[in-house]
Formats: sequence, C-alpha cells, structure tokens
Amino acid sequence: MTGPSEPMASAHRFRIGADHPCLPGHFPGRPLVPGVVLLDELAALLRREHGWQLTRIIDAKFVAPVWPETEAEIRVQGAAPRLRFEIHGEAGVLARGRVEVRA
Repeated sequence: MTGPSEPMASAHRFRIGADHPCLPGHFPGRPLVPGVVLLDELAALLRREHGWQLTRIIDAKFVAPVWPETEAEIRVQGAAPRLRFEIHGEAGVLARGRVEVRA
C-alpha cells in the first residue's frame, strides 16, 4: 500500500463482459460501456491496490468508445490526494482525467 503523499504509478487490465447489466440500455443495438463503469473500475483499483477511497472526480474526458469485451488498461500516476488517470485500449487513450482520494 502506498502512503498518502508518496508518488506512485499503477496499472490494471480489465474487460467489461457483454453480459454486464449496464449494457442493454446504453445503447440498444450497439452497446457501449458507460463512463461511470470505467470510473468504477478506477475506484476499485485505488481501493484494492492502495486502500484509498475515490472522493472526487476533478475532471474526466472520454475520448473514444469502449465496447464490451474490449481489453483496456487503467494507468494511474501521481501522489495522493490528487492523481491522474488514463484508460488505454488497442487504439490508444480512451479516457483521461484527475481524481482526489483519501485513505
């Protein structure tokens, strides 16, 4: 576990399955993984790897769609309480932003 002000970097690969309950309504006929599901993956990574709680999303930009069954990787850098994140896929950056955390 990283202390609150120590610079850190971590990464986590994930895939949202085609059976995820959010997909039927987002969007029918061409499901797209909602940004909130991507942010939930980020929050889970921060909790699991560092024991931190995501307390604020300073900004988040979703620059490319994330389709079900697509493998992606969350990359987090910085020092608590403010961190930067990027979500990468095969085609490059899918999302990026800044968040605040607390122990």
